[in-house]
Amino acid sequence: MLSPENLTDADWKEIMNIEDTIKDMARSARAAAGQMAGFSTDQKNAALLSIAAGLARDAVFIQEQNRRDLDAAEQAGLSAAMIDRLTIADDTISAMVTGLNEVVGLADPVGTMGPTWIRPNGLQVSRMRIPLGVIGIIYESRPNVTIDAAGLCLKAGNAVILRGGSEAIHSNRALATVITRALQESGLPAKAVQVVPVADRAAVSVLLGQEEFIDLIIPRGGEGLIRFVVQNSSIPVLKHYKGVCHIYVDADADLEMAQNLCFNAKVQRPGVCNAMETLLVHRSAAEAFLPAMARRFETAGVTLRGCEATCRLLPQAEKAGESDWAAEYLDLILAVRVVEDMQQALAHIARYSSNHTEAIVTRDYDRARRFVREVDSSGVLVNASTRFNDGGQLGLGAEIGISTSKLHAFGPMGVEDLTTQKFVVLGNGQIRD
Repeated sequence: MLSPENLTDADWKEIMNIEDTIKDMARSARAAAGQMAGFSTDQKNAALLSIAAGLARDAVFIQEQNRRDLDAAEQAGLSAAMIDRLTIADDTISAMVTGLNEVVGLADPVGTMGPTWIRPNGLQVSRMRIPLGVIGIIYESRPNVTIDAAGLCLKAGNAVILRGGSEAIHSNRALATVITRALQESGLPAKAVQVVPVADRAAVSVLLGQEEFIDLIIPRGGEGLIRFVVQNSSIPVLKHYKGVCHIYVDADADLEMAQNLCFNAKVQRPGVCNAMETLLVHRSAAEAFLPAMARRFETAGVTLRGCEATCRLLPQAEKAGESDWAAEYLDLILAVRVVEDMQQALAHIARYSSNHTEAIVTRDYDRARRFVREVDSSGVLVNASTRFNDGGQLGLGAEIGISTSKLHAFGPMGVEDLTTQKFVVLGNGQIRD
């Protein structure tokens, strides 16, 4: 078993200056990124496998440290959804190990060449994929992000600085210990993955000012965190504001299928960003669908907030206010609206969506195609749960996050999204006139 770091937050504050520490981390990450670009796929994969082995080997230690965070979270009165995100159970560790193994199996994008074209003067032009460099990731609650982010960034040849939430500080320190040991054993620079070891929020502000050393900031968490990062960063930010996800049940939908999809999208894990937050139902399907769907939701403890037509069909539903249509509940609460037709459903989504994930349940091919074409979200699904808009579920291995902005990625970000391209030009003595 590893020896845990027993320093308290007060101890850390006494022995380290936060600003100097973050600057040193950023400088070290830049140096490590320069080294990472030269490592082969086999060397990077060996490090990932070593991290996976360390997670399995030191699971008891990791869960002991996680228990400290869970005890503090319970005493602080954090919601059940937040505690669910924070928990490192046996299946959480198994999922992290599986995710790393899947990343090992992914093609390495670094060094791959795109199409080549020849200019009239004979120059051969193509583009090569290269690492982004140094990435800063700021996130809340979920300590599994520490492993997912480290694995993907390493595979793409980047260095990464990870700043998890204060509620997961002991869990993240434990995971950092596992990662550092694995990097050292594998011959990769230990500073290629660094976890900010203090919970003080001042560390975030300092991190956001390190534009000399950090190439991209990726925040993951609540809307308040994302907006703070966007407003205070001198470094480009890849945004993921919130997940206001919709399912639209069309006029001719298979209602049994619709029930199963809606129940899964809302109830399986209500505290995640790809959970359904608003259900839209075509008026011609509402009378047959909503009462049965409501009874099923009731068994799971889901509170319904509906429009006037919904409340007429479901007397137990609370009346929805304007704020409900844009709400990311992250809880067993669902907004429900009966719409006149598909056009009204599309208009509702266009107004209130966060461009995360939307789904349609329909038998009509043309309406499915229209929905896919017109909905401007990072993931659009036909006859499938919104819960599938996830890097692991879509074959990316793990994901670094789900971008709801379009520069430079849109949707779940896998290993290729952590690279960019540079031009490579081959000549035989050409000069420009």
